[in-house]
Amino acid sequence: MEKIPQAIFFLLLIFSFSAAQNTTKSMADEFHVGVILNLDSMVGRVARTSVSLALEDFYAVHQNYSTKLVLHVRNSMGNDVQATSAAIELLKKYRVQAIIGPQKSSEAAFISNLGNTTQVPIISFTATSPSLTSDSMPYFVRATLNDSVQVNSIASLIQAYGWREVVPVYEDSDYGRGILPYLIDALQEIDARVPYRSVISLSATNENMMQELYKLRTMQTRVFIVHMSLTRASLLFRKATEAGMMNKGFVWIITNGIANIIELLNPSAIEAMNGVIGVRYYFPKSQELDSFSIRWSRMYQQHDPSELPHNKLSIIGLWGYDTIWALAHAVEKVGASIRKNKRLQSNENYTCLESLVVSANGPELLTAIVQNKFTGLSGNFDLTDRQLQVSALQIINVVGGSWRKIGFWTLENGLSRKLNKTSSKKTGLASMLDLNPVIWPGESTEIPRGWEIPSSGNKLRVGVHASAYPEFIRTSMDPVTNATRASGLSVDIFEEAVKKLPFGLTYEYLAFDTVDTASTGSYNDFVYQVYLQRYDIAIGDITIRYNRTLYVDFTIPYTESGVAMIVPVKEEVGMNIWIFTEPLSKGMWFGSIIFFIYTGVAVWLLERLDGNEYLHEKEKLECFLSRVVLLVWMFVLLVLTSSYTASFASMLTVQKLSPTVTDIHELRKQGGYVGFHRGSYIEILLLDIGFDRSKIRPLDTPDDFHSALSKGGENGGIAALVLEVPYIKLFLAKHCKGYTMVGPIYKSAGFAFALSKRSPLLADLSRAILNITGGDSIIKMEKKWIDKNSCQNEEEIGGSGAITFGSFGGLFLLTGFVTTCSLSVSLLTNRYKKDKKREGTKHDGQNQHGHDQHGENGHIQDRDQSNEENGGCSDTENQAMIISVPGPKTSTDQLQDYTQNDKATASTHIASQGERVDSILSRMVLIVWVFVLLVLTSSYTASLSSMLTVQQLRPIVSDVHELVKKGEYVGVYDGSFVRDLMVDLGFDTRKIKAYHSIDGFADALSKGSKSGGIAAVIDEVPNIKLFLAKHCNGYTMVGPIYKSQGFAFAFPKRSPLVYDISRAILALQRGMILFV
Repeated sequence: MEKIPQAIFFLLLIFSFSAAQNTTKSMADEFHVGVILNLDSMVGRVARTSVSLALEDFYAVHQNYSTKLVLHVRNSMGNDVQATSAAIELLKKYRVQAIIGPQKSSEAAFISNLGNTTQVPIISFTATSPSLTSDSMPYFVRATLNDSVQVNSIASLIQAYGWREVVPVYEDSDYGRGILPYLIDALQEIDARVPYRSVISLSATNENMMQELYKLRTMQTRVFIVHMSLTRASLLFRKATEAGMMNKGFVWIITNGIANIIELLNPSAIEAMNGVIGVRYYFPKSQELDSFSIRWSRMYQQHDPSELPHNKLSIIGLWGYDTIWALAHAVEKVGASIRKNKRLQSNENYTCLESLVVSANGPELLTAIVQNKFTGLSGNFDLTDRQLQVSALQIINVVGGSWRKIGFWTLENGLSRKLNKTSSKKTGLASMLDLNPVIWPGESTEIPRGWEIPSSGNKLRVGVHASAYPEFIRTSMDPVTNATRASGLSVDIFEEAVKKLPFGLTYEYLAFDTVDTASTGSYNDFVYQVYLQRYDIAIGDITIRYNRTLYVDFTIPYTESGVAMIVPVKEEVGMNIWIFTEPLSKGMWFGSIIFFIYTGVAVWLLERLDGNEYLHEKEKLECFLSRVVLLVWMFVLLVLTSSYTASFASMLTVQKLSPTVTDIHELRKQGGYVGFHRGSYIEILLLDIGFDRSKIRPLDTPDDFHSALSKGGENGGIAALVLEVPYIKLFLAKHCKGYTMVGPIYKSAGFAFALSKRSPLLADLSRAILNITGGDSIIKMEKKWIDKNSCQNEEEIGGSGAITFGSFGGLFLLTGFVTTCSLSVSLLTNRYKKDKKREGTKHDGQNQHGHDQHGENGHIQDRDQSNEENGGCSDTENQAMIISVPGPKTSTDQLQDYTQNDKATASTHIASQGERVDSILSRMVLIVWVFVLLVLTSSYTASLSSMLTVQQLRPIVSDVHELVKKGEYVGVYDGSFVRDLMVDLGFDTRKIKAYHSIDGFADALSKGSKSGGIAAVIDEVPNIKLFLAKHCNGYTMVGPIYKSQGFAFAFPKRSPLVYDISRAILALQRGMILFV
């Protein structure tokens, strides 16, 4: 019996404990929370399920909490007024102390003002507009991402794929407009341009949307960023498919407002988005999340039995779930009813707003919310700074009715294929290569270039301007099609560059015509046509000028440039018949002649004083002093001869290379005339230098240049022609004799092609030109157009310095004159004696034998007398005639023959022994001829010396390919790209030696390839100039063997500084006159 009361007591105890527990639960403080969602939308229904399930799960885990959230759900129906009315009702009727879920940014903006007034925290996990982040809304908490945090990831994508222009497509709402300032700033940082903004009205019909899409299609930009609500985005992509804008070549990027909830779209809508890439919030997968998804699906089906919950859960639902947990934790920390709420101050004009009360727990509750950090289903849930902090974004690609991951973006690492926080940050091309491949619109795997020729134009309009030098560009009209044709070096480079573009490009040439315009035909006017959009690009011999960069952009230059002068060289040495007198000055010649005469007289006088009265017969000096004088004079003559030879050699080597003008400023001071190419900017340059306009003469063609230079400045021509270096090379290729280049006197950037500002073709075309000029293609093209008429190599070096007969015409004229005069005097004298002899024979009446005897003796005597009268010159001509006439001889003839033979033998003996010449005239002739021989010998020595000097200046290596064949060693600067170039040319890597200094190069060159050194140094031209400035003896430059663009500054890809720095450099060059 006792056991029964004990059992009953135990049951009563259990019942009492259970009742006490239920009483405790029922005594938990209720915390009223308003929930405002658009339950007519998919997002609203997903959020409702998430917050309901979150409330259930939280208190199932935390059953002992003293507070409990009570949710009051209201439907805003997507209307701002309805949402505001619901908020007022919740604040007034239920006195909610927190409001969750103003779904739209516009709703959240107004309701946040109510929250500020009543100190009620407003927590939204769907309102993303950056405009909501403001100090004027202190009670607004964003439990989702700010739209501004994704703009850097979008900019990184655009930079990685090299797109230069982007068009944002957004809805006309607070949500759509809110991201725009941040997006534009991010794009400007990577130098991406926004040429147009496409705004879709909230009331836009299908027809309005199609009209806007067709407008976009007529533009050249093909990269679009879509930022709008999910419903409107779904309609946009359907219409884009109809407009043919989801084909190959188009790029569509969706923001996380669409990508985060892409699962909510039906399969047909996702199918229309194939090829789209987007940015979405990344949250890690877990078993807990999988379990939650199952329970969430069940509850969703309970709320909406007519809808299938498959794939409806999104990050929005997870944020809503974590928001309830964060709020519940904060409420428990603060408590529900610590302080009494205060009513707003009212007056006689009572309104419903004034019936609202100020939450006493609001400030503490707000602090508790923002300080609450935990790991939820969405990842790290951190509301510091009153908004969710981003950790990582995911880059997705919509393919086949679903989406796939192609990479990640983090603030620390940028774009990457895997979420690796330890890797270094990558930008540009490197980050693109680190992403998974993308399937683009039209199921293309080829990266779109981001622009197309507008459909209204079809072909690229290429403006061409006929040049004074047709080697650069010439134009003609096809008689059949009436189309413009163009050819020349500039055209070849442009067409080759188009072939190297990573995409196809159709174009047509349009000739620059000034008939229908107010243009003067100058190059400035030609370039300006690009700014006027008459051409898409202008090609030809267009110089990059600072003032032109104000309205067009230029590609990188395809030729070297600069401004120099063409001037005539000094008169050719061969044109002066008295050239033999030029090595010595007039004073030197006069002094030498005076000392020659003085020395002769002094020697004769010394011999006479010494008693040698027969000096003219013996030709031998007997006086010791006269011999000393003669030896000293011979030494002086030897020095003079050597000096003459050296001076003549130097003159032959240098004189032909000397220009008539060496300084343009001296030419200006002298008032000389200068010429320039009509229509060129050179006229402005000459005026800037200080030339009077009357001294500047415009010329049109190369023949005009040649004619004006030939006349000279004093005869209606010009003293110098100022042109750009490429033109000068062409001119000298045709007129290489008589002219040379002086300068450059001014630095310019070179010839390039002009495009419209921010043209998307600029970067690709510049890279293609760099590919051409960075190899041997440009050298072949220059040989084809510029070197084909070259006359520079027509003359061999051996003949270039040869002395012609005309060069010594004066010298031969002198010896010929002396010889002719001497012969004339001798003949006249001889004639006079013969006539006198005939007159004497007429009066002689003696007998024949005596007459003959006397005649013979008299003839001999007369001849001796005649010799003395004629300066001792014997009649050798008669002797020769007598000796050479054969025939029978009489006794008289034999006597005469004997006498003549004896005379001839004696004369011959004297000539052979003493080399004696008795006649003064013959001596004079002989002296002049000896002088001529002396000058000829010296001239020959000088000319040979000049030729040998020139030949020695020729390099021992003239072709880099010969070095490859011979296996010679070459030197490069350590770390330079030239090493790779040498490998490409065929050099064995073992034959390439790297050096660190100029002295190292010099030492290796001095040793030679066979002695442990090198046969040649291969380096960039500026470095070679520095080397030759230090080691100017024994070395020369050969080439260039490879074209490069020169030295420049390097920036990160798409750096906004590039454009301004480049223009600043051009401005610096504009005033840079070179004096070195």
